[in-house]
Amino acid sequence: MYRTAIEKLYKWNAKTTRKPLIIRGARQVGKTWLMKEFGAAAFPHCVYISFDNNKQMHELFSADLNVSRLITGLELYAGHKIDPAKTLIIFDEIQEIPQALTSLKYFNENAPQYQILCAGSLLGVALHPGTSFPVGKVEFLDLYPLSFPEFMRAMAKESFVTLLEQGDYAMAATFKHDYTDLLKHYFYVGGMPEAVASFAANRDFNEVREIQQRILDTYEQDFSKHAPHDTVPRIRLLWNSIPSQLTKENRKFLYGLIKEGSRAREYEYALMWLTDCGLVHKIHRVTAPNLPLKAYEDLKSFKLFFVDIGLLSCLTQLKQNVLLDGNRLFKEFKGALTEQYVLQQLIAFCNLKPYYWTNSANTSEIDFLLDIGNNVIPLEVKAEVNLQSKSLKTFADKYNPILSVRSSMSDYKHQGWLLNLPLYAIGNIKSFSTDT
Repeated sequence: MYRTAIEKLYKWNAKTTRKPLIIRGARQVGKTWLMKEFGAAAFPHCVYISFDNNKQMHELFSADLNVSRLITGLELYAGHKIDPAKTLIIFDEIQEIPQALTSLKYFNENAPQYQILCAGSLLGVALHPGTSFPVGKVEFLDLYPLSFPEFMRAMAKESFVTLLEQGDYAMAATFKHDYTDLLKHYFYVGGMPEAVASFAANRDFNEVREIQQRILDTYEQDFSKHAPHDTVPRIRLLWNSIPSQLTKENRKFLYGLIKEGSRAREYEYALMWLTDCGLVHKIHRVTAPNLPLKAYEDLKSFKLFFVDIGLLSCLTQLKQNVLLDGNRLFKEFKGALTEQYVLQQLIAFCNLKPYYWTNSANTSEIDFLLDIGNNVIPLEVKAEVNLQSKSLKTFADKYNPILSVRSSMSDYKHQGWLLNLPLYAIGNIKSFSTDT
């Protein structure tokens, strides 16, 4: 399947001042596949090394981090010479040998001609005490589950993606039923590569659920394997509370819903652990819609979203029959799935860091605020065709943003201050933010 992240790898490879690149992301979002695919497409040779349960690599990196010695060891392991001009070196599961992570500093300083691509789950939280992270000596690429356009490509709907890329909303509206069906499937299947590949091949919803449940089980096992023992129960409680948190009318995260009497200080590390792992997205409220939004963060008020909409629908036990019942799916769980979907596209496809806003009385809320550099764009998410946007109108009247966006199941319409962008085209918000 096609991943847009591979284009970023080609740009990295074209740099003259290239540093070792670390791909960050939750487990099973496709990091290994992406590295191997890029290596096969862009290089004559590729040396792939997984550090998971690799005794030889553990011994190699434990002795010392002299680069010449390390290259000799890697060549012996691979069984051939490594030509830095023609060979991509891949270190997978690099978090399993923290000294290998430290070695990237010396590769960057003493042997920058070697092209090194790395990936690992739980980077930053599974490191052993005392490990030196190569700050400033590496580059990063964040990988997420498949976006909706990537999902459509995987479903052999390339022309539907092209139509949106061209901004032909009139033609897209003609095929609204097809886009809606694809969107429903994405809500159920999500963007985890294994689930998408299975659905593309077999169109079997039950098989998709089995894969998603297996992924969720793997995450639970990771809690016990990598997190401090005394924190694991809190991580599990917090993790399992997220669906109920999202189905509240006000999706602000409340520690008291995790367990009666819970306090923030008891769960701060558990929340940081899940966030650093890439398993949850933490979206902060801002006290004022001014630039830069980060300067107005309310650190005590936030929403939590899942890494993937398919995993969320699995955890909430969404049934297949909901897919056939009109637009009921988009309103299910009080529109929580729809807001999760939009958030996922903003982060994974649009590369935006959203916030949200409420007034001081909590009587008016904007689902997402987007900092596009020169302006702030408010975005309201509607889970149906209902076009009442009282909060958005109140916000627009008070703050006069250059553009206000509502995303719903209705067709594209741009009328003065308000742009209605269909849910299936939410990724195109980038083009409108550029226009402004």
